Amino acid sequence: MTDWKQTPSQTVGPYFAYGLTARQYNYPQTSIAEGAMAGEDVEGERIRVEGRVLDGDGVPVPDAMIEIWQADAQGRFAHPADTRGSNAGFTGFGRTGTGTDPKCRFIFDTIKPGAAADGEAPHLNVIVFMRGLLTHVYTRIYFADEAAANAADPVLSAVPADRRDTLIAAREGNTYRLDIHMQGPKETVFFEV
Repeated sequence: MTDWKQTPSQTVGPYFAYGLTARQYNYPQTSIAEGAMAGEDVEGERIRVEGRVLDGDGVPVPDAMIEIWQADAQGRFAHPADTRGSNAGFTGFGRTGTGTDPKCRFIFDTIKPGAAADGEAPHLNVIVFMRGLLTHVYTRIYFADEAAANAADPVLSAVPADRRDTLIAAREGNTYRLDIHMQGPKETVFFEV
């Protein structure tokens, strides 16, 4: 019998973006996750979520890729395992590269999610891919105007109080803004999955 060993990790590198965020490199094709996350008929408050990915020196990373996965306004996921009802017209999934914006921002036009479970605050699940990482990292974005729900959320409550602000997006009109700091004194809280 042969002993099989796991292949060692390698840095993500820039190759992921060519196929997954083609617009960032001015390729004519689009990816399966581009475009609106919610059709016109999807209920919920229309919001924009934006921010930058910053390195340890606070410099924007021009070739990061961000993916989000979220519940709809009723807290339901567009996934067969969520048996609470249809999410017709809402994918809950988005992907963008920071190089698609002149200010190196990630921008998602979506709907504000509802709480997916009792005691859980509305949030976005976020995955960050970028050069130099051995594997992608996971984080969340919570909403500043959900203070009561944020205070009760078990995941956010497990984060040290002085670090919670790294996960909470400020609201300006219909836009929520949060920068993701990869390192440094303002480093975003990342989760192991």
